[in-house]
Amino acid sequence: MRFAPSFYFPYRYRVAIFLCLLMIITYMDRICISLVGVRIKSDFHLTNGQFGWALGAFSLSYALFEIPAGIWGDRIGQRAMLIRIVLWWSLFTALTGLSVGLVSLIVLRFLFGAGEAGSVPNMAAAVSRWFPKKDTSKGLSIGIAGQYMGSAIAPLIVVRLAESYGWRLPFFVNALFGLAWVVICVWWFRNNPSEMQGISIDERVLIESNRRWLSKGQHMPWRKLFKSRSLVSLFLCFSASQWSNYFFIAWMPVYLQEAKHFSEKDMQLTFTLVFSLAIAGSLLGGFLSDALSRKKGLRWGRSYFGMFVLGLLGVSILTQTLTDNHLVIICLLACGVFLQAMHGIPSFSVCVDIAGSRAGTLSGVMNFCGQMAAFLIVILFGQIADSAKNFNASLWVLGIVLLIGALLWLAVDPSMTLMPEEV
Repeated sequence: MRFAPSFYFPYRYRVAIFLCLLMIITYMDRICISLVGVRIKSDFHLTNGQFGWALGAFSLSYALFEIPAGIWGDRIGQRAMLIRIVLWWSLFTALTGLSVGLVSLIVLRFLFGAGEAGSVPNMAAAVSRWFPKKDTSKGLSIGIAGQYMGSAIAPLIVVRLAESYGWRLPFFVNALFGLAWVVICVWWFRNNPSEMQGISIDERVLIESNRRWLSKGQHMPWRKLFKSRSLVSLFLCFSASQWSNYFFIAWMPVYLQEAKHFSEKDMQLTFTLVFSLAIAGSLLGGFLSDALSRKKGLRWGRSYFGMFVLGLLGVSILTQTLTDNHLVIICLLACGVFLQAMHGIPSFSVCVDIAGSRAGTLSGVMNFCGQMAAFLIVILFGQIADSAKNFNASLWVLGIVLLIGALLWLAVDPSMTLMPEEV
């Protein structure tokens, strides 16, 4: 005789944890090059500007392939798309460890970015299938928290491996993590609750009768995307936030060691500390965004919340130019990354709110804009630092962009109708 379990852990949260694992591996792979950046620069005799081109190669290809990857995922399902994505990026993560100079590094990082493109939009689209409307931000926050978990864990693995065996080995180890995730995805994950074995009938009905995703197709109104002041403002807000995001994940290790004179060990501990705190920022952001949306409406839960968070983030960046005290710098970075984690929640929530079954596509468009902006910052940040002979000028540019982005949230209407009726 089979007995029903006394405790049932909802499958939608199991899926969210699985997506969180995806984001952990994504960011461990992505920031590996930044954590060993000083070693690579020394080995290949690179300037900050040259190293910026290696970082920018990833951002450029990541941007170019975001929209196709989002569209493809919406058409064939997120499961098949994510398997393709992780296999590709795992291959080129490993090959990065075989690079022999600046040119090969740029080429391999470009191909790595092409493979990783679409991971975040397809994660967001999976949430639109697996979570009811009222918990959209909560589901996204668990997935996005994985970005900061990966960023916090990575220094503990990458820096220690690099210290003991050189900077190349961490790339090979990270590639193995991706392959392990693919095995689990093939074996366990499914696109929809109705396809998942073991899910309760009550939970399946709860999700499928209240989610943003529709079982029938919807046509994306492409002409409307860049004619909408609300959507253009959303894309610009997110682009501004990607300037700070790539400062944290791409330039912060070099900034701490060369501008603020942190040792490699202190940089590792700081990196882990600030990104550990950011995990709470992501989860808190999901809770607050959904709570504000239920009590005061979507504009409060998405637009005003996003404006407040991005504005404070800009202030935290600008304040760093006023001090060289290590403790103060660490506190400001911790606040900044905490706020960065919160800001991703309203951004992707708006995509799910207004795009329904095309959440992956709209997220891909938004992330394309953001990654094109990131391409500029990873190159300009190093170029400005080299020209000014310090990093403060780069931080001033970054902080001003964030404050402008915060104001643009006022033009974002998360309740607008983008998608036509189901067809």
